[in-house]
Amino acid sequence: MRDTEPQFTSLSGSLLAAHPTLLDPNFARAVVLLTAHSESDGALGVILNRPVERTLGQLKSEFDGSPMGRVPVYLGGPVAPAELLLAAWSWDMEGGAFRLHFGISAEALTEMLESEGDIVARAFLGYAGWGEGQLEGEIGANSWILAPIHPDVLEAEGGEAWGGVVRAQRPDLSALVDVPGDPSLN
Repeated sequence: MRDTEPQFTSLSGSLLAAHPTLLDPNFARAVVLLTAHSESDGALGVILNRPVERTLGQLKSEFDGSPMGRVPVYLGGPVAPAELLLAAWSWDMEGGAFRLHFGISAEALTEMLESEGDIVARAFLGYAGWGEGQLEGEIGANSWILAPIHPDVLEAEGGEAWGGVVRAQRPDLSALVDVPGDPSLN
């Protein structure tokens, strides 16, 4: 008997944009960078567009005055919000390759900041996580819009990042992107 179930490809290294109708306050208008995904183990990622308007130096005094002190801090997701995760990435514009270093140590990030001029560094408080099959179900229920990583999204802030992904992947939803998150402002 032939297995008719499609094989699910890993979504690691993809972006998820919350569908405009997703109202969960943890993820409404969020853009998530998926850092790990497998059908059997679930998925892990961080929200890219929720800055907390602080740097690592402001958050933790041991980083003040070091290259790490200027790294911006973002709310990475609702799971383990006290946990600090460090990430860095860069683009090889000629080759179109994206290099991600996720969950790295403070020492490794400091070394990258001192030696690589084109590196982008971020710190995340918490992360987003999904159990086995959960993310696939949410994508199937149209809670998320799947997108490839693009430099413009990684450089955009807040609603610009979310709106950009939604408009690029689902132009039919563009009108919903402009609706205020708080209906009383409409």
